[in-house]
Amino acid sequence: MAISKGPPLSPKDGWLSDGRQVLRFRPTRWDHTSQLLEITKGEILPGEPVPLLKSRREISRDEAIKLWASKRQEGWSPCEPQW
Repeated sequence: MAISKGPPLSPKDGWLSDGRQVLRFRPTRWDHTSQLLEITKGEILPGEPVPLLKSRREISRDEAIKLWASKRQEGWSPCEPQW
């Protein structure tokens, strides 16, 4: 499966990591009037098979696109699913 360079354009998961933390962008509501994504943050722990889940929140698609762009500018990279 290819890793997307930009935010998801359709209802599918997107993942970013800075090597220490992971963000999962997961659509929760996706219709013509409401597009919301759940953002789950995890911390990568040495020797652990999956990141430690730290927080979860729901934001609009527009906010998610801004967050994705901001993290990419900070050096975060798309990654494979972590959990």
